[in-house]
This record gives sequence, structure tokens and C-alpha cells, in this order.
Amino acid sequence: MITLGTLQEIDDINTVWREGSDDFSEWLAQDANIDILAQAIGLHMSAEESHSPGCVAASESGTGRRIIITGDFSRTGESRLGRLITLAAMYSSDILIWIVRHASPEHKAAAEWLNSRTDGNTGIFLCELRLFRIGDSVPGVKFEVISRPDMSAQNPRENSGEAADIDALRFDYWNAFQDYAFDGGSNPKFAASYRRWQTSSNYGVVFGTGRPGVSIIIAKNKDDIEAGLNISDDRELFSHLSARKDDIESESGMIFDWLELPGGKGYRIRARKSLASLTDKSSWPDQFEWIMSSVLNIRATFGKHIKESDNGQ
Repeated sequence: MITLGTLQEIDDINTVWREGSDDFSEWLAQDANIDILAQAIGLHMSAEESHSPGCVAASESGTGRRIIITGDFSRTGESRLGRLITLAAMYSSDILIWIVRHASPEHKAAAEWLNSRTDGNTGIFLCELRLFRIGDSVPGVKFEVISRPDMSAQNPRENSGEAADIDALRFDYWNAFQDYAFDGGSNPKFAASYRRWQTSSNYGVVFGTGRPGVSIIIAKNKDDIEAGLNISDDRELFSHLSARKDDIESESGMIFDWLELPGGKGYRIRARKSLASLTDKSSWPDQFEWIMSSVLNIRATFGKHIKESDNGQ
């Protein structure tokens, strides 16, 4: 007969994160851990940097929307919610994630009040954090969503009679791309590496690399596509990569522009595919194939050199 253990909930969070919210934010910023939260709330996101005390900045893959997350383990959450809103304003965040141990009626009322006054691209998630173990096993974490915003995709054809034709067409483009990438099965590796996002008419979409502050950007113009790497405020990494420009371009088979963004907003390394018309729907499948292969190619090629930089080589 099979013997099963008893699932026991851990009430004292300090037995796991001894420094409370600060220790929790360092843990959450790790890729494997933020994925647990991402799956619970239904967003595909990657951490960018930690904010002390107790906050993590992230971005949503696909849309590039900025996310700010705070763990609030005090008895009352008013001060931490206020700080979360302040950070959201400072970093132009679209999505706020407020994590508490036990969501009170006041917590839920505050989240729902904020969500009732935001649009479909902005809102706050209220989540409870629960810890469990079986016997002497290591603790396991579970996030339960208590309140969520209505972030349904906004189709410019339906929601705005004044939307430009190009916006409506770009919405259709990214919608078709996701159907092709995740339902067509032509590139299983891409489909296994990324998840669907909420379709929008955005100019570009963002894919994670597993490295905070570094993301893959795909931008769709009317007659071409850009695929590249975006680096947030890390001159040392950009210098490391640009010094290996010839090797990177030879290994990837792609020619890149190496750009410093204006206003000190980071660095962009991009390649372009011409003759990729947005209006020629018959060419979309070829464009989608190029996007998927480019994302995987950029992640693999640059990933090796980024790892060398992180290891001080």
C-alpha cells in the first residue's frame, strides 16, 4: 500500500525568509521563482532588477509592459501599498502585483477600488502567499490570486473607431503570429520556450532571455522587421558584447546595428529583415518563421557571451 505524507502549512514566513520582504524580493527575482508567480497570475514575465526593500521590477514578455511587485508581510498593508504605487509611478509601470500573507477585506477592497479606476492595460493583482511542506521536506510556495484587473485584450477595430488602419493591422499580425507559433507547431522549441501573451497593436513585442535587464525585442514596421537585444543601463555588458561583434555575427549568421539609445536609456543590438510587408498577409508565415528562428538564435548566441561576461571572462 502506498504511504502518503500530510501536507502541512507553514504559518511563520520568517522560518523561510528570515529578513521578511527584503529576503523574499531577492528570492522572487530569480527566474525559476518568478515563473511560479507568473503562472499563478497568467502573465509571462521576467525580472529586471530588485528594489530594496521588498520590491522587484519586471517586464511582461510579448507586450513589454512594465511590472512592479512587492511582498507585504506586515499586519497592515497601507504603507507598502502606498510605496508600491509610488514605485509604479517612478518606473512607469503598467501592472502592480501586491503579495500578502493573508488578504484582509481591506486589502481586497483597495485592490478592487484601484482596478475599477484603471483601463484594460493597467491594474493591480492582489495575491496571497502560502507555504507548505510534507514532513521534513523543503518548503514549497503557492500564490493564490485574490483580486485581478480586467486586462482583456483590446482590439483597436472594436474599441476605437479612430484607430489607425496600421494599428488594427498590427493587432491582426500579432494575433496571427501567436496562432502560427503556438498552434501551428512549426517550431516546437520556440513554442516550448515562450507562452502566449495578450494581443495588442504594439509596435514591438518583448521576449525574456533569463538575464535580468536583458530582453529580446521584435519590432514590426510597415515594410521590415527588427530583431535584437535590448540592454538596460549596463555599459560593461554592452562593451563586452560589442568587443566580440565579429564572433557574434559569424556565429549567428546575422548582421547587427550596435546602438546606444538616446537619453541614457540603454543599448540596442538589432538586425533587420527587409521586404517584410505588413499589408501582404500571404508573406506573414515566412515572417513568422524568421521571427521565431531569430529569437532562438539571438538567445543562444548572445546567451553564451553574456554568460562569459557574468563569469568575468
